[in-house]
Amino acid sequence: MTEAILTAHDLSIGYKRGRRPPLDRGEFVCLLGPNGAGKSTLMRTLAGMQPALNGYVHIAGRDIAEMSATEVAQLLSVVLTDRVSAGTMAVRDLVGLGRYPHTDWIGRFAPKDEQAVAWAIRAAGAGDLEHRNVAELSDGERQRVMIARALAQQPDLMILDEPTAFLDLPRRVEIIALLRNLAHTTRKAILLSTHDLDLALRCADRIYLLPLDGALQTGAPEDLVLDGAFEEAFGSDGVRFDADSGAFRLSPERGQATVEVNGKGRHAYWTRRALERAGFQVRDAASGRSIDVLDGETVTWRFKRAETTLEFYSIYDLITAIKCEYGIEALQESGKTG
Repeated sequence: MTEAILTAHDLSIGYKRGRRPPLDRGEFVCLLGPNGAGKSTLMRTLAGMQPALNGYVHIAGRDIAEMSATEVAQLLSVVLTDRVSAGTMAVRDLVGLGRYPHTDWIGRFAPKDEQAVAWAIRAAGAGDLEHRNVAELSDGERQRVMIARALAQQPDLMILDEPTAFLDLPRRVEIIALLRNLAHTTRKAILLSTHDLDLALRCADRIYLLPLDGALQTGAPEDLVLDGAFEEAFGSDGVRFDADSGAFRLSPERGQATVEVNGKGRHAYWTRRALERAGFQVRDAASGRSIDVLDGETVTWRFKRAETTLEFYSIYDLITAIKCEYGIEALQESGKTG
């Protein structure tokens, strides 16, 4: 049976109000929503960094508003988006700052504190960074160190506000995978806000979805996709969320030329992606225009139009030829006159 570590009731943050669902131990939860929905405000309110307009937040069954800063820090650690300027401080010293909620009044370390710091560095995968200066670290390395500092507090709950904001894609994947693994292996509850929708759909145990207008929605990623919550929260005039692929796509323009793609597997998938990027609509049947993807020893693309068949050996050549035959101008004109 799961045990809730964080609960919030009738919580008002800015202009939004509603019952907030609990966060359970060992659960990895991603908070998603469009810009301006109030994700950072919600995170700071849940962490006790700013007061709620109404309602209350409970951590481990206690009202966070009635707890001292030290008591909160012993149960909750926070990693914010802002880059920390630590000058020439060594990594181990920065991680050690996470132990101060547990030390005596002069910050004296006991053996258990040294052990906690060493464990946190290993758990965050920062062992090779331990003796380096923080100023020398890359953004990805620095984020691991900040996670290590948060772990050194030995909290029951970790809250992270866009921890992958400054990272390239491989580092974002590494950090999300690290946090998910930490939640499952340490039984800590981990809540993070992110714009990495694809990673959240693949990795989160649960999604908190905060739309621009309306109540916070929660559920398994797949539940929120299937009931249309993502499409409603993120859709716009030019972009739509495709529930079949779990990705954003450009909304088709009126009069766009259509083409059919026949084939399975990786090459057919990326052929469809390339055609959509080039401004075509990919349909199951497309008025006599079709592309057969022949995935043999040598991959071949055959474009059929009326009585003509053209053969290509790369997606680039295929797209270039189709554009030349139909013309970018013709596609644009069909959109104007369609």
